[in-house]
Amino acid sequence: MRLYSKEHVWVLATETKARVGISEFAQKELGDIAYIELPAAGSRVARGEAVCAVDSLKSSSEIFTPLSGIVAATNPVLLKDEGLKLVNEDPLGEGWILELEMSDPSELSLLLSEKEYGSYIEGN
Repeated sequence: MRLYSKEHVWVLATETKARVGISEFAQKELGDIAYIELPAAGSRVARGEAVCAVDSLKSSSEIFTPLSGIVAATNPVLLKDEGLKLVNEDPLGEGWILELEMSDPSELSLLLSEKEYGSYIEGN
């Protein structure tokens, strides 16, 4: 089940790992993404901390990690300029940004369900 943060980041979690990316809403707001500064694998991150930066044709934005943990991997496709189109075309799938080894899986309870997230973005 996909969960969301109020900072427009999604999470797909297993027991110990979480795949993270930006929501379709965030992608539409940003426009075509031209560059992503990815974190280094092995980096320790805390929930709410800026984990990477995204530059689009419209603006620059930081992506805030919805969970605490260690960056286990980044999407290798995003290292190539042509790979960035996946974030634009498939932000909820192949355009994922990173995977975390969660240090506190209970933080998942702080995230929004898809329905709650839909209500949240409609209210903003």
